[in-house]
Order: sequence, then structure tokens, then C-alpha cells
Amino acid sequence: MALKSTMTDMKKLLQEIGHDLDKAEKGNRAASQRVRTCSIKFAKISKNFRKESIAEHKKGAGKAKKAAPKKKAVHHKKKAAKKGRR
Repeated sequence: MALKSTMTDMKKLLQEIGHDLDKAEKGNRAASQRVRTCSIKFAKISKNFRKESIAEHKKGAGKAKKAAPKKKAVHHKKKAAKKGRR
């Protein structure tokens, strides 16, 4: 549940940043400052998102999954023999 609220916060901040970037592009200094402060907030929220998404993934990892069959290593004797002769 917390992961979804973090995602909505991220989306909201991205919209704010995009809106202020348009203004900053036209030379609005206050908008540039808002972009800088929002980028710091976004960095904090994105770190929180990373922690929550990892925890969510680990929570779902307890479900039984079939293990993929292991591939056998193929040794190429001819290539190894050629390398040894040099």
C-alpha cells in the first residue's frame, strides 16, 4: 500500500517539475529554483521507492517458483588444444 502512495507522490512531483521546467526555459528564475528544490525532494522519494519496491519484491519471493533447469557446461576440447600449442 505504501508503494502505491510513493508512486503517486513521484508522479505528482514529476508533473510539478515538468510544469516549472517549461517556465524556467522561458527565463523564469523562481521556476528554476522550484525545479532545483523539487529535484531534491524527488531524489528522496525515489530512494524511498527503491527500498519499498525491494521489500515488496522480497515479500512476493516467498511464493513457490519452479527453478530453471541448470545448463551443462560444454567444453570445447579442440579449441583448448589449439590454445595450448601456441
